[in-house]
Amino acid sequence: MTRMSSRTPVDDAEAREDDGRDETETERLDRNWNEMLQELRVTQTGTQILTGFLLTLAFQPRFADLDPFQVDVYLCLVVLASIATVLGLAPVSLHRALFRKRAKQQIVRVADVLLKSTLVCVALLVSGVALLIFDVVIGGAAGVIAGSLAALLIIVIWLVVPFGAHPRRGASDRE
Repeated sequence: MTRMSSRTPVDDAEAREDDGRDETETERLDRNWNEMLQELRVTQTGTQILTGFLLTLAFQPRFADLDPFQVDVYLCLVVLASIATVLGLAPVSLHRALFRKRAKQQIVRVADVLLKSTLVCVALLVSGVALLIFDVVIGGAAGVIAGSLAALLIIVIWLVVPFGAHPRRGASDRE
């Protein structure tokens, strides 16, 4: 026996943002979750590559030549890579813990925060890796410049461009 919803089509229409989509709240949450999973896949791949790169550095013969600043930067990057990995995997764990508990809205909301936190860690990680590599290869000033330029590029491409491209600035956060 199927259960009828107590919501009317008018209620559903009012609950949806006027974005041209004809979807229920559940369909919207499912779509948002699937879009987040795609974003996480891309982020996790990049994070895993950077983490693998960092973990191999300590076993290279030249690692002993690093000065204390470079070792400190390296250790900070390993910590950041670990945090980014944990944050990037957290939505999967969250979904497993709340699977079939009618908590999709909470899963999507928390996963959104986790994904944004992952991106912050990845931004710091990418900037830090640029700093470390240029510092080791060319010198301290080049490292600071490279790390700063990487951070600036990330800010422009990840924040400024999307903000400028948003068709409805100031609209609600519902997507």
